[in-house]
Amino acid sequence: MTRTHDLLIAGGGPAGLATALYAVRAGLDVVLAEPRGHPVDKACGEGLMPGAVRELRALGLDVPGRPIAGIRYRQGPHHAQAEFRHGPGLGARRTALHAALHTAVLAAGVPVLPVRVRDVRQDAAGVSDGATGVRARWLVAADGLHSPVRRSLGLGMPGEGVPRYGLRRHYAVAPTSSYVEVHWGPHGEAYVTPLGSQLLGVALLTSLRAPFDEQLAGFPELAAALPRQAAVGAVRGAGPLRQKVRSRVHGRVLLVGDAAGYIDALTGEGVSLALAGARVLVDQLRRGSPGTYEAAWRRTTRRHRLLTDCLVRARQRPRLADRIVPTAARLPRAFALAVNALA
Repeated sequence: MTRTHDLLIAGGGPAGLATALYAVRAGLDVVLAEPRGHPVDKACGEGLMPGAVRELRALGLDVPGRPIAGIRYRQGPHHAQAEFRHGPGLGARRTALHAALHTAVLAAGVPVLPVRVRDVRQDAAGVSDGATGVRARWLVAADGLHSPVRRSLGLGMPGEGVPRYGLRRHYAVAPTSSYVEVHWGPHGEAYVTPLGSQLLGVALLTSLRAPFDEQLAGFPELAAALPRQAAVGAVRGAGPLRQKVRSRVHGRVLLVGDAAGYIDALTGEGVSLALAGARVLVDQLRRGSPGTYEAAWRRTTRRHRLLTDCLVRARQRPRLADRIVPTAARLPRAFALAVNALA
């Protein structure tokens, strides 16, 4: 007889690893499948907002990095900044975050199979995967922005609006502040995150398909502070970012993290949402009501989805986009409220 586990998790990014940790704490029998080598890197702004820091602390994890005091918007002569009111954020390499989560999952005794879930079959009692040979009561799809499991189940929906993409590169340059600085340009934003005493992460969110250096030139002040010879490592990219999903629950398959749907990285809350989504998913399983996960996910992400969608829609209308930073500078209290509504 094939052993039936409680959970098979497809994907070993932050959402999948956090799901495994929360599930083990809830007394569930878990197997995780992740074909990529350890640690996993990806295009990411690498600024963990205070919500993500709190979730990691609740999991007992200590991720090395540099404290972040708040967010600063910059556009020409206009500047707006807001400090986090509920504890600092953290500038942390994606590889450091993954290593901390991965190590904790192994220490918890969770088997990590170096394969990809790709042959999902479900019945009234459970889910089987032909690629891993694992059978479980539930399958958690945490396999990323372009989730193969989501696609195989037909849960994706056509995108809308102008597609946006993310690019990231590191620079061996000393940070000039303890803030994540967001530079607003005509076609996108540049996020500058302090990661170490001599390391910056620079992430570009853009509607253009062009090389990193070409896009960075659209931010002249920032480009002047980042000499090409200070670049460290290769450019990583991701996109299109917006991914619409019909449902986070499909029989005995539950979607979490980027696989559960994504609007944009503009607010920097991707990791926070992945960790919170993992916690909510396992809580619904623990309560014996996985069917309510969809509603619980919507409640947990509602504020983020509304604010992010409004900002992205404004971003794609030039007249509105040009007013975002000047308005934030004129209304510092409102800007601080918006920043801390998600933090």
